Amino acid sequence: MDDIGHKDRPEHEGIVVRAARIQDVAKLADVSTATVSRALATPERVSPEARARVLEAIAKTGYVPNPAARTLRSQKTYMVLVVLPDLANTFFSKILRGIEETLFEAGYGMIISDLDGSPEKEAHFAAFTAAGRVDGAILLNGHLFGQSREGEGNPARITIPLVALCEGIPGADIPQIEIDNRAAASRMTQHLASLGHRSIAYVSGPPGNILERERFQGFKDGLAASGLPFDPGLLIAGDYTIESGMRAGQDIVVRQDRPTAVFCTSDEMAIGLMRTLFSAGLSIPTDISVAGFDDIEFAAVAEPALTTIRQPRRELGQAAASALIDLLQGRSSPKRIRLETELVIRDSVAPL
Repeated sequence: MDDIGHKDRPEHEGIVVRAARIQDVAKLADVSTATVSRALATPERVSPEARARVLEAIAKTGYVPNPAARTLRSQKTYMVLVVLPDLANTFFSKILRGIEETLFEAGYGMIISDLDGSPEKEAHFAAFTAAGRVDGAILLNGHLFGQSREGEGNPARITIPLVALCEGIPGADIPQIEIDNRAAASRMTQHLASLGHRSIAYVSGPPGNILERERFQGFKDGLAASGLPFDPGLLIAGDYTIESGMRAGQDIVVRQDRPTAVFCTSDEMAIGLMRTLFSAGLSIPTDISVAGFDDIEFAAVAEPALTTIRQPRRELGQAAASALIDLLQGRSSPKRIRLETELVIRDSVAPL
């Protein structure tokens, strides 16, 4: 790694202080300049001991690598685009941490795009990606740029490696990292039924969302496995937000024949629903049991603590970043990786 663009530091009292160079780092760390370059650009190719010495030498010398020179030589940006449907959703926090720490270990940074339902933003980031401003992208939005979740429309011409995370993209020939949403929803439904609940309401995610389709099918699977009939009257529309959970709670409060348990397909909806039920004077789980999905940070500290399906969010992020790094470095990656979920039993659910 050269020092194109590095200039000597300003004079202090007539003395010119030279900026640290890669040769200074190599000498202090007792390695070659090539090893210093590899430790910064492709750290997985350097032993942990050598990399530690290099990082310590960089800290002592104050050496600042020149990213422009590195990019010019390699024709790479060493940046990855992470596409989110809604950055405000707390579900993504641990996923982003898993992505960032894995990319960092491999010498990459990340740029977060928050689509927030904006076609203009999507078009901007599609053009940004097609122009080669990043080396690869991780998609958590459930579709390719230019297409809908249903696969309608023409995908943007993107030639860099892509990985889908959490929301699978049907028909896309790219690695897809996810959980088995259908099996997880079935497991929660069967758990509620095993406690004696026969009237179980279901608060859905947004229509057309692949996660919602899989979880709804899992809900019906769980009912069938428990010998319970499917009652369309117990379906309540939601969209994974706290506000839709509060609206679902209002729906339940005014019913003459209330369900004894509610399965919300996101924790945010479950928390919003519980708030509405409490405001109406209902006790959880004495009057009604409530279950969620995701195990976000607030699930364990809600009152009562929320029974839910735990997604291994940090591990999902790590797996997606690892799959993308494999592609960026010329290695193959499995087309589908599924991580295990866990049924987390807390205080919001009780036997009938």
